[in-house]
Amino acid sequence: MAIVHRVHGYFMPTVNLMGAGAHKKVGEQAKLLGGEKALLVTDAYLDKIGMAREIADIIEAAGVKVVIYPGAEPNPTDKNVHDGVELFKKEGCNLIVSVGGGSSHDCAKGIGIVAANGGNIRDYEGVDKSTKPMVPLIAVNTTAGTASEMTRFCIITDTERKVKMAIVDWRCTPNVAINDPLLMMKKPPSLTAATGMDALTHAVEAYVSTDATPVTDSAALMAIRLISQYLRRAVANGDDFEARDKMAYAEFLAGMAFNNAGLGYVHAMAHQLGGVYNLPHGVCNAVLLPHVEGFNLIANPQRFADIAEAMGENIEGLSVRAAADKALEAIRQLSRDIGIPGGLKELGVKEEDIPAMAQNAMKDACSFTNPRKATLDDVIQIYKNAL
Repeated sequence: MAIVHRVHGYFMPTVNLMGAGAHKKVGEQAKLLGGEKALLVTDAYLDKIGMAREIADIIEAAGVKVVIYPGAEPNPTDKNVHDGVELFKKEGCNLIVSVGGGSSHDCAKGIGIVAANGGNIRDYEGVDKSTKPMVPLIAVNTTAGTASEMTRFCIITDTERKVKMAIVDWRCTPNVAINDPLLMMKKPPSLTAATGMDALTHAVEAYVSTDATPVTDSAALMAIRLISQYLRRAVANGDDFEARDKMAYAEFLAGMAFNNAGLGYVHAMAHQLGGVYNLPHGVCNAVLLPHVEGFNLIANPQRFADIAEAMGENIEGLSVRAAADKALEAIRQLSRDIGIPGGLKELGVKEEDIPAMAQNAMKDACSFTNPRKATLDDVIQIYKNAL
């Protein structure tokens, strides 16, 4: 029997700090990375409520100067990145600290790549296109969703093409990831729901990915278990510390899984909705997830049966196929319970835009590890089913 040689990588930040009070270590870490002046990348809201300033004060107390750049939009754009690069250079920074959710982290990664490698962020679309180490980056996370604080993925909207570019590069991986549930308290229910479903999508897509390994499977299944147990509680009561803490671990585990196993058509298709309509990424994922996995199910029913069990479904005595269906039911029920919209029409998606989005989805790097190969017509139909 011929052996097929396939090498699987495993990518992680060098330092990962978790738990209540972890954010207070940001200054110490900035100093250890040789920081003299940091560009703190955040969004307008976190700047306005003072969270960015709070983190900046901790960094400055450690002897590292800080300039705040609150220019990360909800779906960060090439313009956000290039404005940040300009400020980074003008201020003579040598370190980047991102504070926020995926938008802040992705914007910071884009700034770090361009500041170190030159050119335009569009030059780095695809896999491992950079040639020089990124500017040192500390990612302080405030949402339990994208896991961008610890992955090699960077998603930036190309404003000319209205396409979300997937930049997958091991040099994008932050040096330090900080997940402190105290920074996630009091987030509104809608944001908690959307980011939580983003994390579930990461775990599910990684578990059924063609690049899944026993290492990524262990992280994906634990993430699915934790999200199924704690997301409803986090949405119901933003002050529930245990729920916030467990969701912080869940999103990190889901990140470990997809950072190394890859994703699938849910993300490939959701990226197009973000690019065309500027919609919240987690909500797009949540709406698409049961439809894409319904298409994928025949590729590996046993994997979906495992997901059903991890989500707390009783599959005893059921056939593998019947158990697999329970996974789709459980995903739909979770979405309903936490108030996710029922379809893409509610988000303003128009049927006439679907063919172009489907074509771009098939080119998206996330589609390459989907377990079932789709035709253009298949992707168009999945979009229509999700309307």
